[in-house]
Amino acid sequence: MTSIPTRNIRNTGVNITELGFGGAPIGNLYAPLSDEQAEATVHRAIETGVRYFDTAPYYGHGLSEHRLGRALRSIPRDDFVISTKVGRLLKPEDPDNIPLGLFPDCLPFKPVFDYSYDGVMRSVEDSLQRLGTHRIDIALIHDVDKWTHEEQEDQRFHEVMEGGYRALTKLRSEGVIKAIGCGLNEWEACEKFARAGDFDCFLLAGRYTLLHQESLDSFLPLCDERGIKIIIGGPYNTGILATGAVDGAYYDYAPATPEVMGKVRKIEDICVSHNVPLATAALHFPLFHPSISCVIPGARTAGEIDRSYETYSKSIPDALWADLKQEGLIRSDAPTP
Repeated sequence: MTSIPTRNIRNTGVNITELGFGGAPIGNLYAPLSDEQAEATVHRAIETGVRYFDTAPYYGHGLSEHRLGRALRSIPRDDFVISTKVGRLLKPEDPDNIPLGLFPDCLPFKPVFDYSYDGVMRSVEDSLQRLGTHRIDIALIHDVDKWTHEEQEDQRFHEVMEGGYRALTKLRSEGVIKAIGCGLNEWEACEKFARAGDFDCFLLAGRYTLLHQESLDSFLPLCDERGIKIIIGGPYNTGILATGAVDGAYYDYAPATPEVMGKVRKIEDICVSHNVPLATAALHFPLFHPSISCVIPGARTAGEIDRSYETYSKSIPDALWADLKQEGLIRSDAPTP
């Protein structure tokens, strides 16, 4: 078994490994996999030293939580950290009536948005049962951003701050949950929540990476000021920072534009000149920021876990970061060695 350094989540007593496990793929994200495959993937993560696992009711409509809970059942509870999310309740539904979406062969439940006090209380209780555990370490308000709700974003924000947020702070005060935060796709939405409530952390997908540093303007300084910690999901920006600018590369859930492909080629050229894989630079870059505790690339198979660990374990010469800054490919104020 290997060891991965840990970092804290504010003053909550929660410590998570720098390299975490994103649970959407074991909820059949994009393509189905077997229970045995999913369990083997989680077990391999444990063997490589990963001790932080993120999931959500939405992933496979409960499937990811079920599989993660089963895979971790033989591991002492204090040896790992789980985060899951609130904001969607799962209602039983005939599978024939569930539209094809991101999670083929999902469980026969329909996700229904509910950010109310009672809805969030119910969501936490349901997740505890699916996970088969007596506590959730980190609970995250899920998808209250423009990406998900478009013109209804403000309505959903007020709904959760007047309802679900109060539920989470109550559960935190009672010790049912150790830390609370949000899991969002936009740093602007994270900042809005950070200014409105007392949050310990945010899981921010794809918005502090080699291709995105706008959050350095105001959001990350606010986190520094308040001691809020960040978990970075999607460090490869849907794949292009792992594959490079190859034909068919994806960026932000869609085929990469020529502009993005061109920038990635320039970043990759500098990585090659230092004998560093692009994916290694992509995993390491966010972790230099003092407010960032973890990166969580997703994995479907044990082999993908091995590749993630190998990618994370490679060293990077400081000169690579200096060259990226000199060429204007990352911001000059981005923390690097």
